[in-house]
Amino acid sequence: MTAASSTPPSGTGPVVIQALGRKYCAECRSGPLSLLVREDGAPRCLDCADLGHLVFLPRGDTALTRRSREESALSAVVVRFDRRRSRYERRGILVEEAALARAEQRCLADAEARRRRRLRDAERRAAEDVRFTDAFADGIRRLFPGCPTGRARAIAVHASLRGSGRVGRSAAGRALSGTALTSAVVASVRHLDTPYDRLLMSGVPRHEARRRIAGTVEEVLRAWRTAG
Repeated sequence: MTAASSTPPSGTGPVVIQALGRKYCAECRSGPLSLLVREDGAPRCLDCADLGHLVFLPRGDTALTRRSREESALSAVVVRFDRRRSRYERRGILVEEAALARAEQRCLADAEARRRRRLRDAERRAAEDVRFTDAFADGIRRLFPGCPTGRARAIAVHASLRGSGRVGRSAAGRALSGTALTSAVVASVRHLDTPYDRLLMSGVPRHEARRRIAGTVEEVLRAWRTAG
């Protein structure tokens, strides 16, 4: 069944129409009706159509709708005529209240399962991040044995932060290449051991600021390349 058509859907079980205007039941004369069923061209209220015990579930949650219909022995599609589009559009379904409750429990169970899976995935990623950061810090210490252990660790944590786009998360960084490790160390020295940031804030162009502090950076790297 399509979600919209110029005539109410048929052949797929009961169809309930959201009334436009004041409609009254042709059998019991109750009304005006918000929901009705057309039988022999005349409107019937849900009670007269033997659907009064069903509850309305608006469209929107595909899983809940599907499961509610699976759980309900009797269900009906609810449609409404869209005058602007000149067609009927599905608005939801009517199902047994107990069936809806069972379907909601099934969806809640799935949601809980997804929550637990997200937690497991987060724990797994956190453990992987710790192992990678440790390996990155060890790589820095191999290239720069004079780099203080705490500083090597801090550089590794900064460079390897997941989702940061920093050098530790590049392909070279994940491979623990010497180029990536050195780039991370140089960036740290540039920002923490030289006046580079102050030069930038004073308006010095980036390339000129790097030129001015290049000697200081090389001095620090030379010292760290020697075992402490």
